[in-house]
Amino acid sequence: MSEEAYPLQWPQGEPRTQRPERARFDVSFATARDHLMEQLRIMGARYPVLSSNLTLRRDGLPYANQPEPDDKGVAVYFQWKGKQMTFACDRWDRTRDNVRSIGKTIEAIRGIERWGASNMMERAFSAFEALPVPEQSVTLSCWDVLGIEPTTDQAAIKSAWRNRMKTAHPDQGGTTEEFAAVQKAYDEASIAA
Repeated sequence: MSEEAYPLQWPQGEPRTQRPERARFDVSFATARDHLMEQLRIMGARYPVLSSNLTLRRDGLPYANQPEPDDKGVAVYFQWKGKQMTFACDRWDRTRDNVRSIGKTIEAIRGIERWGASNMMERAFSAFEALPVPEQSVTLSCWDVLGIEPTTDQAAIKSAWRNRMKTAHPDQGGTTEEFAAVQKAYDEASIAA
């Protein structure tokens, strides 16, 4: 798992709360942290990582008695039934309350399984699967975009450009991005030839 416990690794694509509120939880950070880790243990989660901007103990969990960091958000990453999962919370204005919120959420979802029907927990948890890291876009050379060899002459470059524009142009079913890429490839190939 590539997630780090410190500093906070906020899940990609997860929006941040602009104005955190005061929660009504009345527990210490140690209680909130230990409750969350117990809920993960009970449900069979593997390799939990509690990520925040709090300093860590030797076991990788945050110390309980330390000043609040500027960013009070927390995220917990773990593996459950072979899938990477993540829960994140920054709704509350204290780190301990965000940890408590995640612990209570997991406890409630576990309750759905105990009180509900069949595989309700699996279906509920499916929304919390960690998003895969986006693949790095591959940058194609001008020659690859135009589908020609680097030894091609100016006439062949122009011919390849015209043929690619027939499908890349937005009026012909292409996209603005595709059109721009073909035009850029033509300019680069013309200079290089």
